[in-house]
Amino acid sequence: MSTSTAATSPTDRPGRIPAERLAAWRAFLEAHARVTEVLARELRDEVDLPLAWYDVLVHLQEADDQRLRMQELAEAVLLSKSGLTRLVDRMESEGLVRRAACPDDRRGTFAELTEHGFATLKATAPTHLRGVDEHFTSLLDEDEARVLAAALQRIAERARDTGSA
Repeated sequence: MSTSTAATSPTDRPGRIPAERLAAWRAFLEAHARVTEVLARELRDEVDLPLAWYDVLVHLQEADDQRLRMQELAEAVLLSKSGLTRLVDRMESEGLVRRAACPDDRRGTFAELTEHGFATLKATAPTHLRGVDEHFTSLLDEDEARVLAAALQRIAERARDTGSA
């Protein structure tokens, strides 16, 4: 007599991700991709600014002296050094940022926010923040926001600690 096995989901087998957790992963991936796409489109269509540029401007504006070493900025905006170099090249040609030598490290270079970059950030922030609220924060109550923030911070910290981000 043959043994028949019922079809099982890969998540039902030992050592697999439980269905609820896999569903959370998939929902995170889809939400991130779709919301990021909408925010990028809104910035591009309404104020003609790429989302990656906005991200760089925000990180520089929040930094001490409105500047960061290129390596620090690359880590902050989740780009490779070469990817950030190309991005900063384009932003520099538009007058949004400038490079400056690092006084205590001859090999180091800063990316600095220019006055034009600050003005651009100030003009575009309302569009971006309205989109973040419409497509993300307004859909969460305070408890959901707190739980989601704690979970995502823990996940991001773990990825940073393992060198994945």
